[in-house]
Amino acid sequence: MSTEYSNSSLLRKVRTIADYQFGSGAGEALFPDGCAFTLSSTGRIRQVAFEGVRLATIRAQDGRLTLGIAGAARLKRACAPPAYRVVIRDDVAPFIVQGRNAFAKHVVSADAAIRAGDEVLVVACGDELLATGAALLSGEEMLAFNYGVAVKVRQGRDSECFQEK
Repeated sequence: MSTEYSNSSLLRKVRTIADYQFGSGAGEALFPDGCAFTLSSTGRIRQVAFEGVRLATIRAQDGRLTLGIAGAARLKRACAPPAYRVVIRDDVAPFIVQGRNAFAKHVVSADAAIRAGDEVLVVACGDELLATGAALLSGEEMLAFNYGVAVKVRQGRDSECFQEK
């Protein structure tokens, strides 16, 4: 049994996952032609990179994408606000770009369609990308609560591998 897949079929697969997870057209915007793939020993896609920078990882447990900061920047350009965005106060932005978690009391606004567990973009008030991570609360709960973590930040913009292109 061969686990060899062509790059075009791998690209088609990750684009389909992105379209399902983030909406139609997200796959094309997130994964340009020329992506490189890291496969598991069983032939499943684990990571997707472009020009040596990780765009996303596919979680083994559910097959959904987790974004790297470069992938988050590409998704942000493709999706108009407020899609997948959690806007936080500007005074805590320096902590978020370093990879610290975003707390509910610092959330200014959030996409009402966000559900707990969704991959989100953490942005400042001017739609400046600060980080990417997993929502621990729904968009409405982020605004209603005054305590607790709203977004578990996975990667902040100050990561060495981030250069916005």
